[in-house]
Amino acid sequence: MTKAYVFAAGPLLWVSVIVFAAGCLLRLGRLAWLARKKDRPVYAYMSAHYALRSIGRWLVPMGTESMRKHPVTTVVSFAFHAAVVLVPLFLFAHVLLFYEAFGISWWTLPEEAAYAGTLVVLAGLVYFFARRLIRPEVRYLSGPADFALLVLVALPFATGLWAFHHGPGVRVVMLLHVLSGEALLAAIPFTKLSHMFLFPFLRGYMGSEFGSVRHARDW
Repeated sequence: MTKAYVFAAGPLLWVSVIVFAAGCLLRLGRLAWLARKKDRPVYAYMSAHYALRSIGRWLVPMGTESMRKHPVTTVVSFAFHAAVVLVPLFLFAHVLLFYEAFGISWWTLPEEAAYAGTLVVLAGLVYFFARRLIRPEVRYLSGPADFALLVLVALPFATGLWAFHHGPGVRVVMLLHVLSGEALLAAIPFTKLSHMFLFPFLRGYMGSEFGSVRHARDW
């Protein structure tokens, strides 16, 4: 088990980071190529003003009409997205591992905040899972891959919570924690999770089209 953990936390970690970085670059490059090939005018009407205006509006809770029509989903979504980014990046144990490997560290979340953030992530995933089952318009657009993706996101947080409480089989759970986190990282560029880095580009595109061409707001 120790050898498996060392391998997972060493070579496999580097593989997942490389796959993540290369995948992000490939997705961005492909989008730029497709835009130039199939929608060349997009480069002509891209506007920093309208792009930033749109991005800013969509980053504000209740800033768009659709958000105001679904206030519960908006609150859950903003809380979930904040926690799912902040907890992994600023968890003390993760920062410590990075410091031991590269000698670089940054501020960390208090243990209570990280714990609460983990619960927010898991509660948000339960909400999104139920929403895909209950809401007809969302269920219609949901497939097995969408539910599998929710499980994939949940695994690193659920196993981390289990390990924190030193539940039964903690050594196996810690290995699953590392492996699921690496699988999640590697999957980001190739799944719907890619919106985490595509958001500013796609929203900038929409904002520029609505502002420069249609002379309308996109929220």
